[in-house]
Amino acid sequence: MPTPPAEPHAARRHVFLAIKIAVSIILLAILFSRIDAQRLWASARQASIVWLIAALGIYFFNVLGCVWRWRLLLHVQQIDLPRRTLLGSFLVALFFNNFLPSNIGGDVIRIRDTARVAGSKTLATTVILADRVIGLIGLVLVAALGATMVTGMAGHVPSPIWPSWLWIGFFAAMIAAAPAVLAPAGVGRLLQPLTVLHPEWVGDRIDSLTTALARFRDRPTAILSCFGGAVFVQVSIVFFYIAVAYALRIPVAPWDLAVIVPLSFVVQMLPVSVNGFGVREATFSFYFTRVGLPLESALLVSLVAAFLIMLFSVSGAAVWFARGHQ
Repeated sequence: MPTPPAEPHAARRHVFLAIKIAVSIILLAILFSRIDAQRLWASARQASIVWLIAALGIYFFNVLGCVWRWRLLLHVQQIDLPRRTLLGSFLVALFFNNFLPSNIGGDVIRIRDTARVAGSKTLATTVILADRVIGLIGLVLVAALGATMVTGMAGHVPSPIWPSWLWIGFFAAMIAAAPAVLAPAGVGRLLQPLTVLHPEWVGDRIDSLTTALARFRDRPTAILSCFGGAVFVQVSIVFFYIAVAYALRIPVAPWDLAVIVPLSFVVQMLPVSVNGFGVREATFSFYFTRVGLPLESALLVSLVAAFLIMLFSVSGAAVWFARGHQ
């Protein structure tokens, strides 16, 4: 009996993955062809262990901030889960994000772990989407503030990223996100044409979505606190990179990192590479060389920081296997 052909969507998925791998390899190959790899490795080996440990400590506080923000959004939706449970779920999601060729895998874990208590996958998904959007807005705000500070500093090389672009992006994101909270019923009406696909199933999901958005609207203080938490998370990740730069003895200004670090995370969201490898390093290289720092410094900071994050995320594997034994 002949073997049935692979499903078209599976074939497309494999093609897209192959393209992502190719993009990451090509970009890294181009960057490494322009430096002395042995000197890069020698510089990495001379890194300060104390500062690298400090960087990991800062990253742990970053994770705690992410968990606090997630728990606050769940609380608004009347979903109560212990902090320890959410921390474990977030660590597993972090592991999946860093060791699977897509950031979506981690979100699937977080949705699955909260959907059972929420009684609705749609509600759990809405919370994750809200968390993502608020985090993105906080990220752009930190980048805009960093670029503004760099531009206003006397004797500093002007930021290659114009602050006005970042401020426009920040306010555009705020304006785009506002209707979802201020007028949830309008969002429901906007999605109503989708009910032609499956009236009952789609209609129930739209109702769950609008109900969740209405709860966010009724708790503006909680949303503002969540946004403050998002800013804290983005600032702490900048401090994480500052510690990495100190460990590597790279004289990059903290305000420059406040610009490039958030931008690198935005670039990594584009589904064109494997977990941001290649495009992240290219983004750091573009910025560092524009402010007078060598290409080697950009690659060192980017790759060492990525390695530390992956090392930290291994803790999520331990949580995952512990769940399996339970």
